Amino acid sequence: MSKPTSGDFTKTAGWLDWYARPSKPRFQLPAGAVDAHCHVFGPGAEFPYAPERKYTPCDASKAQLFALRDHLGFARNVVVQATCHGADNRALVDALVHSDGKARGVATVKRSVTDDELQALHKAGVRGVRFNFVKRLVDFTPKDELMEIAAR
Repeated sequence: MSKPTSGDFTKTAGWLDWYARPSKPRFQLPAGAVDAHCHVFGPGAEFPYAPERKYTPCDASKAQLFALRDHLGFARNVVVQATCHGADNRALVDALVHSDGKARGVATVKRSVTDDELQALHKAGVRGVRFNFVKRLVDFTPKDELMEIAAR
């Protein structure tokens, strides 16, 4: 059953909802532990989902992500651009900027990205670019485009 999210977006049927009451781990993570792959989703009213997306998740904000990080005992996050946002990295950048220095990011860019845009992403805390090959999440990207982005 689809569940409305904020904005004009309806969650894709079958995708999990945000779970508000995760259990606390029975063990303590080592000091400085990093959650090395997590996402922010929207909120769609503020950071719209990409028209070309393959799915629409429920909203999961930066505040929810940071609360989960702290609850689980991680010191830091690596926030990876969610495919449902395409190459619009505003939700990712917003999370990084508001992370109190506890997060770095992995962005999604197109070959048209400018050097100034790459520098702005770096300044916000982005340290990598995501190449996704999962067909259920993204359309095919030509190898020459991937190689051009990687070279930059």
